[in-house]
Amino acid sequence: MHRIPGIAAAILLAHAAHAAEGQIDPAQALERTCFQTSQPYSDAINLRSDVAIVYGIDPGLPGRIRTWRDRGYRIHVMTGVSWGNYQDYLYGRFDGVNHEDEAQTDRAGNKISHGGDVYYMCPAANFGAYLSTGVQRALDAGAEAVHLEEPEFWVRAGYSAGFRREWRAFYGEDWQPPHGSVDAQWRASKLKYHLYRRALEEVFRHVQTENQRTGRNVRCYVPTHSLLNYAHWRIVSPESSLARLTGCDGYIAQVWTGTARTPNQYRGRLAERTFETAFLEYGAMQNLVRATGRTIWYLNDPVEDNPNHDWEDYRRNWESTLVASLLQPEVWQYEVAPWPERVFGGRYPSPGKPDQREGIPPAYATELQTVFHALHRLPHTRAAWDESSPRVGLLVSDSLMFQRGDPAPGDPHLGHVYGLALPLLKRGIPLDPVQLENAPLPKALDPYKVLLLSYHGQKPLAPDIHTALAAWVRHGGTLVFIDDDSDPYNTVRDWWNDHGQTRRIPRQHLFELLDPEPLEPGLARIGHGRLFWENTAPTAFATRADGDQHLLRILKAATAGTHIRWPERNHLLLRRGPFIIAAGLDESTADPARILTGRLVSLFDPQLRFQTRVPLEPGSRHFLLDLDQVPGRGPAILASACQALPLDAPSPSRLHCQIEGIANTPGILLARAPRPPRAVSLAGQPIADWTHDPKTRLLWIRFANTARPRQLLVQF
Repeated sequence: MHRIPGIAAAILLAHAAHAAEGQIDPAQALERTCFQTSQPYSDAINLRSDVAIVYGIDPGLPGRIRTWRDRGYRIHVMTGVSWGNYQDYLYGRFDGVNHEDEAQTDRAGNKISHGGDVYYMCPAANFGAYLSTGVQRALDAGAEAVHLEEPEFWVRAGYSAGFRREWRAFYGEDWQPPHGSVDAQWRASKLKYHLYRRALEEVFRHVQTENQRTGRNVRCYVPTHSLLNYAHWRIVSPESSLARLTGCDGYIAQVWTGTARTPNQYRGRLAERTFETAFLEYGAMQNLVRATGRTIWYLNDPVEDNPNHDWEDYRRNWESTLVASLLQPEVWQYEVAPWPERVFGGRYPSPGKPDQREGIPPAYATELQTVFHALHRLPHTRAAWDESSPRVGLLVSDSLMFQRGDPAPGDPHLGHVYGLALPLLKRGIPLDPVQLENAPLPKALDPYKVLLLSYHGQKPLAPDIHTALAAWVRHGGTLVFIDDDSDPYNTVRDWWNDHGQTRRIPRQHLFELLDPEPLEPGLARIGHGRLFWENTAPTAFATRADGDQHLLRILKAATAGTHIRWPERNHLLLRRGPFIIAAGLDESTADPARILTGRLVSLFDPQLRFQTRVPLEPGSRHFLLDLDQVPGRGPAILASACQALPLDAPSPSRLHCQIEGIANTPGILLARAPRPPRAVSLAGQPIADWTHDPKTRLLWIRFANTARPRQLLVQF
């Protein structure tokens, strides 16, 4: 018990040390933004987010933590789950048992590596205990939360001796090669799903035990790719099942350019659709926790893992993923950068000059910091779509990951998902991927008027899912079921066919509960709701040039005679307090671009220029500040490419704040100023680089950022 005062004292001393240099943000405890880094503190990555997530559980962890805590950051710790520098476990130094045969192994006998002998692991029963010993190092160092990232089992794996042992223990039968039949592939995937759930559950339990022993409240989160991406990339992960485990406090949605630029099909054309894919990925992650009360952060990455794109590519795609994340109004916490050292210290190709590499363009460094600090001001409520649309969901199950391997790997481009989602999203209807496993939770389906469902590429994992769906339909919902019963996985041994004792398929079980009359494709009224069965494979809506139009005809037929309408527009626009988030859509309707008017400032503009007219052109992305929605009339900070903390109460005679940012980057602060200032000083010295516009009553102040806090004083 003596550990509590020591850790608390260390935290208080660190905040006191930083407070001696400058003001601490009083809202930091909200943990609005965070970033992850494997490096100790550096002025070059002083993002001034609320939380620094220190990566790794090696012996050097306490020292790295200390450098960030001394600068006033809240401290979380992150480590990989499926891979890492875990040679102590691999070679038996942990428990005296060699675990090399637990490395994930493909059909040819090759170990699947993240580099060298850093293997993706098939977690045995004591792998969670091994991870817990490393996590304990983070707890001892005073971490306020632990992030266990990327529990990943490759679909192409499942051939190691360790996996065969787990098969025998789990199923009570001899291992079968996963590629040998759809039943074997299904069972292999369910086992992979179980193994990482078990490993994480053991770590959660360890942290909970330590919390009880010490009286602390260390939280556990799982940073993970979205269900859609894991299915697309052929990876199995426990996903939604973790939210039901005691000790799992939530997730980081690892969605970024690298996942979202994975090509998909729409109108028969295969292409990158970063914005739309990111929108659906973030939506899937939000719906993973919406009904459970767990916390979620949305990750954005200003670059990506591939180092060979140019800076303009990174910027354009980051803006797309950022806007996609902001269009999810229930989320207000963000991981603003994984590995900021590779953003602000990396060298990537120059636009138009692929053979020349350069550091981050100054304008991009300013834009990023402006957005990072705007996210601190994002309201937790007060969000409204500019135009109404029916609340529509596409039901997706964790079992999307179970049908991605031989002998029947399914559509390589995940057409059974994107073929049903993109036709609506491209028409400005913000469709939600809805987690099928959450259907039985109280009120989980209540927000939706229309749900789309197919059992092509996925299956329901429990019968109570159908019970909940049937109840939702009878209470007034419209279920559009799109399936031709041709999926070979309909016949795998599972609950819907009494584990192989009958020939019933999942659709038949659902329809038995709904009891439609007549039992044939088309529309059936059930209670106060409706079932529309379209006897078509959903991939057709992705591969056909007119697939999107066909889907809209089905939706209109399913809702004919109701109050539901299907307005089509070529943009998405959401207002969140004083902020406007918008995207112009390509491959959409041919209508003229919507034009926004008002007193606006684009937070993607490093100069923060005043605008009165913003067209939502196809492919454009916008994060705008609506000046008319900012409360008050006196001097106020509106936006800044640095942390800008007010030091005084609002006053008509002065604006006084503390500024701090990433060293050696251009800083800018935009303020509301009803009259020109008579003096502007920074760290006690006059500053001349400022502009006041009496017409707009705006003041722009420009300076070079430093990583040490300085006082900015504007006197009127």
